[in-house]
Amino acid sequence: MVADTSSGPRSSPPEQYEYRVLTLPRETSRSEARRLLTEHAEYGHWELARVRLYLGGHRRVWLRRRIIRVARTS
Repeated sequence: MVADTSSGPRSSPPEQYEYRVLTLPRETSRSEARRLLTEHAEYGHWELARVRLYLGGHRRVWLRRRIIRVARTS
């Protein structure tokens, strides 16, 4: 059986993100890290994608935000 998708709604392209990687040294307190990430979220529209805590105590944080493509009107 073959599904007919020609009359259905158009599928949107997959969302694309841009990423920013921050490395926080071991000496960074939780409150300081929270403040830094909050500023990125509020003013840069970044969202938290991933956090890794490494053996030496430093953290690597991946932030992402959606790439918005503007369609031409003319």
